[in-house]
Amino acid sequence: MKQAGVLSPEARGAIVPTARTRAVTVLIACALTTFAATPLSAQVGSPAGAVPVDLLEQRRSALLDAIGNGVAVVRAAEARTIQVDHPQESDYRENNDFFYLTGLEAPGSYLVLVAGGDSREAILYMPPRDPGQEQWTGEKLGLGPEAAALTGIASVRSMERIRPELGRLLERAAKVYGQVAGAEACGGRQPCVPALDRIGIEAVDPQGVAPLTAALRLVKDADEMRRLRRAIDITAEAQREAMRAITPGMFEYEIEAIIEYTFRRNGAERVGFPSIVGSGPNSVTLHYDRNRRQTEAGDLVVMDIGAEWGYYTAEVTRTVPVSGRFTTRQRAVYDIVLGTQQAAIDAVKPGVTIAELTRIAQQYMETNSGDVCGSESCRRYFLHGLSHWLGMDVHDVGDYARPLEPGMVLTIEPGIYIASEQIGVRIEDDILVTATGHEILSGAAPRTAEEIETAMALGANEAGRRDADPATTTKGNDHVLR
Repeated sequence: MKQAGVLSPEARGAIVPTARTRAVTVLIACALTTFAATPLSAQVGSPAGAVPVDLLEQRRSALLDAIGNGVAVVRAAEARTIQVDHPQESDYRENNDFFYLTGLEAPGSYLVLVAGGDSREAILYMPPRDPGQEQWTGEKLGLGPEAAALTGIASVRSMERIRPELGRLLERAAKVYGQVAGAEACGGRQPCVPALDRIGIEAVDPQGVAPLTAALRLVKDADEMRRLRRAIDITAEAQREAMRAITPGMFEYEIEAIIEYTFRRNGAERVGFPSIVGSGPNSVTLHYDRNRRQTEAGDLVVMDIGAEWGYYTAEVTRTVPVSGRFTTRQRAVYDIVLGTQQAAIDAVKPGVTIAELTRIAQQYMETNSGDVCGSESCRRYFLHGLSHWLGMDVHDVGDYARPLEPGMVLTIEPGIYIASEQIGVRIEDDILVTATGHEILSGAAPRTAEEIETAMALGANEAGRRDADPATTTKGNDHVLR
């Protein structure tokens, strides 16, 4: 005798789904798909998308290995409130280390890693959602399965539990690592109170977690390289667009506008650092970023720029002649800088240090200056370092004495600055260390004098054709921005 309400296999097989049941099935499938790729993710609406969970787990595992028998506390950045007088202060950028380990933008949250004996655990503490605030600023990721799915962290808890629970964990820990007072307090770009201080927990001799995460971040994984490559490609495109548009009489801020429009048009959330567009006398100021001067025929203009895409930033510098062609004098200086850079790039391979690359660059400039800089070498006009690490910050974290390894990314940027002649030349490229040598990631930006002059001539020809055809004539350099 059949149980009431239970269909036989034959009866189940004979059922044909109705339109209603098919619709319900589709809706459930869509809901599950939406949940798996919830918009309340690492970067809402960002083309960079989410960090793969397996990579996040590998990063946390490596940090757990580094802390040994201990507890590491990494907190997210605080949400910035909208200020009428300073609206840009509302831009939220996550703490680098927190994003690196969780892949989340989660204001006010804490990541706690616990290692001891055979026990290893990751706990994510998050503030409760505030529907009233979200009415103004948009939905926030809160407690629930979404955060666990995005991070691979099974234990997601309310911030209301952190003080008693973390206090007990710290009592048993042999070592405590956290964001300590000083420059590494948050590991991001906004000031903050150190993690433990903020929640009122005292730890005996807390150690900084930043040196541990810096060592991990120095060698990039696949998702980091995906983001970094895209940031660099966008920046190279911006250099090309600027070269096509520059003409004498443009203001530096007009060039900056073309550059940063190109960034945003291609999905960059922000600049990696304030754009440097220094022409004429400003070309010899290393970190000039006011960008207010009107360019003149015969000027050189240094464009030191970097788009940030998915929390990773590029830095690519080119020096171009405003008139479209280098003078003989400018070209002589330019070629020494280019040769110096190439000598250093050629030497990039595993096992070499940045200090050794610097000596190679300096020696090249000493040997090849000729009389371009008078009776002395042009090295006296090389006023800054040759290189820095590149990643989540433009001058990224990491030990500069550490020999190069595959997966590291650094810049090579020699320069010559002769203030008396208003000649400043800097050339900077982003270099990936590979198993057999290196790869120039920013090679899409014209680099040699010939390539730059060709790019500028093409832009001038396009502008000339448009000016000759009334149907295509536009005001100023609007053609670049379409």
